[in-house]
Amino acid sequence: MKEFKGDKRTKAYKEWKKNYKAEPKGIGDTVEKITKATGIKKVVKWLAGEDCGCDKRQEELNKLLPYKKPKCLDEWEFNFLHDWYQRNTNIMTRKNQLEFVKIYNRVFSANKKLSSCSTCVKEIVLDLKKIYNKYL
Repeated sequence: MKEFKGDKRTKAYKEWKKNYKAEPKGIGDTVEKITKATGIKKVVKWLAGEDCGCDKRQEELNKLLPYKKPKCLDEWEFNFLHDWYQRNTNIMTRKNQLEFVKIYNRVFSANKKLSSCSTCVKEIVLDLKKIYNKYL
């Protein structure tokens, strides 16, 4: 895992957030990506002109069929998770669990509670780690 200090922490977060935002929001983004890769988009623009309505259709499809995507981590959450995963420890204090639950509930729009179940806590930690790692 990468080590971030000082300004590199902010830069790392900004890069993470940029990668997060680049992910498709819904089926419209996926269709746009496919039509661009296959050259269909160029043909349509050539036939229909620059304002062919593709962008509006893309937005409408994204609204109609969005992907279930967790909310973006804020910079504090990103740094908290980075520090936790960097330490590579299995010792979970009540204070740390509170932070994990708070982050998890906001990011996944969930309603998890503090738990003495180690499997439940581990699931929260691993789910957040997937989000953290996905956009690095």
